[in-house]
Amino acid sequence: MSNSTATRAPWHALYVGILLLVGVGIYGMSTRVNYAWNWSDVPGYLLSTSGQEVLAPFDGYVTLSEDGKTLTLAEYNGERSETFTEFADAYAESGDLVFAGDLLAYEAGIRAGILLVGLWMTLKLSAVSLVFALVLGLVAGLGRVADNPAARQLSSTYVELIRGTPLLVQIFIVYFFIGTVLKLSAFTAGVAALAVFTGAYIAEIVRSGIESVPKGQMEAARSLGMGYAQAMRHVILPQALKKTLPSLAGQFINLIKDSSLVSVMALTDLTKAGREIVSSNFRPFEVWFTVAIMYLLLTGSLSYLVRRLEKRMAHD
Repeated sequence: MSNSTATRAPWHALYVGILLLVGVGIYGMSTRVNYAWNWSDVPGYLLSTSGQEVLAPFDGYVTLSEDGKTLTLAEYNGERSETFTEFADAYAESGDLVFAGDLLAYEAGIRAGILLVGLWMTLKLSAVSLVFALVLGLVAGLGRVADNPAARQLSSTYVELIRGTPLLVQIFIVYFFIGTVLKLSAFTAGVAALAVFTGAYIAEIVRSGIESVPKGQMEAARSLGMGYAQAMRHVILPQALKKTLPSLAGQFINLIKDSSLVSVMALTDLTKAGREIVSSNFRPFEVWFTVAIMYLLLTGSLSYLVRRLEKRMAHD
C-alpha cells in the first residue's frame, strides 16, 4: 500500500462513517413518526398491471352487466350508445354519469404508471426547453459582448429582467396572459417560460466564457484573415465552451429541477403526478421519497454524461 493510499484511508472511512450516521438518523426519525409505512404500492405507480385505459367517447350514463364483462355507455337522449367488452377491469359502475374523456375501464396488460408518465413529461419538457434555452442564451451572450450598442443593451435588459423576477411569476405570466392571447397549449407555454428563464442564465455563462478567453486570440484570428463571426465560431467559442461546461451542466440540472414548477399548469409532470397520488392515497412520505429519487437519477445521469464530455474535451 502506497503512502498516498494509507493517508487517504482514514478520510474515506470518515466519509463512510458520516453516511452511516445520516442513514441511522433518518431511520431513527422514521421510527419516531407515527406513520404506517407501506412501500408495496409504489411499484404500481411505476408500472401498472391494469393495462391501457378505456375512456368515454361521449357524455352519458353507464350500465354494467351482472357478470361485469359488458359495459354500455348511453347518451342522455338515447340517440346513441356504445358497448365495451374488451376490458379486464371496470372502473365505472352502473348508473354513473360520465363525461367524454372520463375513465371507464382498464384493458388487460401492463402500462406505464402515473409516475413514469410524469417522468416522461419532465424529460420531454426539459429536453425541448434546453434546446431553445441554448439558442437564446448563445444569442444573448454574444449580444452582451457585441460592439453594437443596441444588441448589447437589449441583451442586458433581457438578462436583468428575467434574472430579477421569480420563475413561478414568469410561468403565470406566460401561461395565463401570453398563452391566453396567443392560444398556446400548456406544454408550449411551459417550454417558453423555462427556455426564456434558463436562457438568461446561459447568456451570462456564455458572456463570462467569452471574456475569459485572452483577447490576443481574437486579434490573432483576425490577423489571419478571419471575419468577426468566423473568429468567434472557430476560435473563441470552442475555448469558451471548455471553460464554461461545468457551469452549463449546473444550469441544465437546475432546468430539470425547475421544470417541477410547471405543475401549476395543466401538465402532469413528475411533481404533479406525485401530488395526484398523494391526494388519492394519503401516503406522502413513500411517494415524495420516490419522486426525489427519480429526480436524483435524472440529474445524476446528466452530471455523469457531462463529466465524460469534460474528460473527452480535455484530451482533444
